[in-house]
Amino acid sequence: MWTFLLVSFLELASGQDWCYQTQVSCSNTCLGPDQWGRSFPQCNGRSQSPVNIVTRKVLPDQRLAPFHFLGYRHAFHGNLSNNGHTVQLDLPGGIQIKGGNLSTTYTALQLHFHWGKDGGPGSEHTIDGELYPMEMHIVHIKEGYESLSQAASDPEGLAVLGIFFQESNSANKKLEPLLKALSRIPRPSNKTIVHGISLQMFLPPHDHLRDYYRYHGSLTTPDCAQSVVWTVLENTVPLSRQQLSAFSQLRFSDGRPMANTFRSVQPLNARRVYRSGGSMAASPTPAVVLSSVLLLYYYL
Repeated sequence: MWTFLLVSFLELASGQDWCYQTQVSCSNTCLGPDQWGRSFPQCNGRSQSPVNIVTRKVLPDQRLAPFHFLGYRHAFHGNLSNNGHTVQLDLPGGIQIKGGNLSTTYTALQLHFHWGKDGGPGSEHTIDGELYPMEMHIVHIKEGYESLSQAASDPEGLAVLGIFFQESNSANKKLEPLLKALSRIPRPSNKTIVHGISLQMFLPPHDHLRDYYRYHGSLTTPDCAQSVVWTVLENTVPLSRQQLSAFSQLRFSDGRPMANTFRSVQPLNARRVYRSGGSMAASPTPAVVLSSVLLLYYYL
């Protein structure tokens, strides 16, 4: 994910910018994903993101209750920018999440996207090896911290909400204001204002927000700080092929089309992935059923 405020100083110090794999072949000055660890050591850590979520291995956790989304319905005017790596929408104050077994309240700072090429596969996380066309990250910092870099020093300083976008036969009219604004930020450092949007517009329907995966990981771009409580929603948001392709009209700093802006999945190592809905009772085993029948017969 894009962490501009956090990495700008580090890039200056290292003398080399980082980039995605599609840019490496045409550049001798940027570090591709397999080289990020040279200038950003945490990128070689054992708790990196994204990961492949294998559904048959996830563990149900009854503590993963529904979230409380505070301020997500409020309309606002947001600054939208092409920062050379992705599209970023800066968020106003007062938008927060709590619940979902988070240790405290977290405040939203920004959201950004990762996508493929012309609507092709482009998500960062995968589900049973499947890539979605696009993934959005809403970045939150723990209440009490004043910046992303400050929060990144806390092992649970960041809470990121990951949302998949899936191709649909019809356009998603809710997101048209943002999609139309993309034409105004074709090159790095281009900025514009998007009017009358809310974070709720970017989410699946409310009754689909209860189903999600949880694990501890990292930022998915340098400096890859391992400070993220990840929540990846199970349900997707629809966009038409044309809407998904609109992101590919943007340009990297080298002038090439901004496409395939995702990091490949990282080893899970000793980590576990959990799923909400753990309160549902498991089906009894045959031995338990037989014991219950015998016990009932005894008392009769």
